[in-house]
Amino acid sequence: MTVIDTFADLVKHSNNIVFFGGAGVSTESGIPDFRSVDGLYNQTYKYRPETILSHSFYMDNPEEFFRFYHDKMLCLDAKPNMAHIKLAELEKAGKLKAIITQNIDGLHQQAGSTNVLELHGSVHRNYCLHCHKFFNAHYMASAAGIPKCDACGGPIKPDVVLYEEGLDDAVIEKSLYYISHADMLIIGGTSLVVYPAAGLVSYYSGRKLVLINKSSTSMDDRADLVIHAPIGEVFQHITV
Repeated sequence: MTVIDTFADLVKHSNNIVFFGGAGVSTESGIPDFRSVDGLYNQTYKYRPETILSHSFYMDNPEEFFRFYHDKMLCLDAKPNMAHIKLAELEKAGKLKAIITQNIDGLHQQAGSTNVLELHGSVHRNYCLHCHKFFNAHYMASAAGIPKCDACGGPIKPDVVLYEEGLDDAVIEKSLYYISHADMLIIGGTSLVVYPAAGLVSYYSGRKLVLINKSSTSMDDRADLVIHAPIGEVFQHITV
């Protein structure tokens, strides 16, 4: 039996699965990550991406922030891949209880998943800082320069967690609940180096901890099953 066969068998015999995912889940949909060899952190810009994607930079240099945000973060043509699709099928079948994601692209919802806990927010939610009017991602993509509220003229902020900002307490609380109660935890497409998000997985105490990532992680030795392969290729073997 291969490791993928073992994975499929674990899924088959589990009914309280939680999935914790990172950028690697979306790279197969054409969305660049931040830390791989070809990721955004290894490209050259006037400012480092982690500087641009900070709260203080958004406040002090909004034009440069939105130039980067528009070019690199709004990947609205991306489509769900096999990992997104199979996770949605597992949820519909009642086996998957929650998806906890570090991604902000909304591809899990596009694939049909409903209980998605977005640790770092979403590009699909944007709000005026003055009157709190909501704007979707297409409004942001079509805006020239600094997006402004069409009702009051106030600045619009994407509902994404920037550097220097804290995670949403309610999302953290729900994530901890699902992880601590899961009979199977699948961690996929993440190098587990972004904290505090990565620290959440330590609350899992079950015996079906599966790590799916193309490269090694600091938790490989703690996992019950490790698969070093593209996550979409792994999930295509799942039958629901």
